[in-house]
Amino acid sequence: MNFQSLSDSDLISSYGDVIKELKNRKIIRSKNVVGDLGEYLAIEYYNRTPGLPKLQFAPPGTKNIDAISINGERYSIKSTSSTTTGVFYGLNQPNSNEIEQQKFEYVIIVVLDENFTLTRINELTWEQFLEYKRWHSRMSAWNLTINKKLLEHTRTIYKR
Repeated sequence: MNFQSLSDSDLISSYGDVIKELKNRKIIRSKNVVGDLGEYLAIEYYNRTPGLPKLQFAPPGTKNIDAISINGERYSIKSTSSTTTGVFYGLNQPNSNEIEQQKFEYVIIVVLDENFTLTRINELTWEQFLEYKRWHSRMSAWNLTINKKLLEHTRTIYKR
């Protein structure tokens, strides 16, 4: 499709049509395009790659996790097109004296480029997540910074 030949209003409408079709194909489920696309790409990649667990979407509204393996392992999937992930809610605040209850077994980080093309997938265990998480004071929640140290010390599932 030649987008340059479209009027501004036609271009805006075509965006809506693409979102609608992505939802019809169950590639995305909400208005969070980057998050939904990353979840879809991660689950598809895991399911078609021998040696990786087979994943399915967690039921809508499930807290802290986005996918479950056929063995019952819980996965939180965070997608980004930058160097930080979205936030993880429901965890203890910094300097809390409470023992952190495990919310998931694994975090999958999905990195997309500016064209929404998959560039990498990395997997962290719960223990690695606890080691690398950073407090995001404005959001009052934790996130992960994708840097060389994190990438070297976590499992690379896919790299373009």
